Amino acid sequence: MGVEAWYMDGSDEDQRKPHRLEPNQPVSLDELKTLGVFYWKLNADIYETDPELEKIRKEQGYSYMDIITIHQDTLPDYEKKLKMFFEEHLHLDDEIRYILDGQAYFDVRDKEDRWVRIAMSKGDLITLPAGIYHRFTLDETNYTKAMRLFVGEPVWKAYNRPADNFDIRQKYVASLQGS
Repeated sequence: MGVEAWYMDGSDEDQRKPHRLEPNQPVSLDELKTLGVFYWKLNADIYETDPELEKIRKEQGYSYMDIITIHQDTLPDYEKKLKMFFEEHLHLDDEIRYILDGQAYFDVRDKEDRWVRIAMSKGDLITLPAGIYHRFTLDETNYTKAMRLFVGEPVWKAYNRPADNFDIRQKYVASLQGS
């Protein structure tokens, strides 16, 4: 099957709910690609020795890797971090996440500045391009374990919106014109 994504409603209720429009407006993998978002489905049970993951890491130059477990029992400042992850922001580098267990959502802005929610579960690997406005939240299961991948040394700096003055943001917006 692949990943499921949809346009979000404008409701302010709990960020961990699905927030689908009625009727649902799905967003395809091809549509995500036009935003620079790429997706792979892998076998998370063998992530330590998975040749497919190794191949992707080699091809993309993902030299750095760590694992974060997002749950109230494992993450210090859990509530504060969840709020922070859900602030709309961008990074100067690609964001690469591989869900090893549990579930979560990535929300990204489309070309018309509408939110697209991407439902992530075990085995989903996603890359968000540098310069895209996005945010992250758990779903109602309140748990995910994710591998964070990075080219070179990781830089965890997020720039909350508005951050349109960054070259990387302008490059990203320009790349949308062509797609």
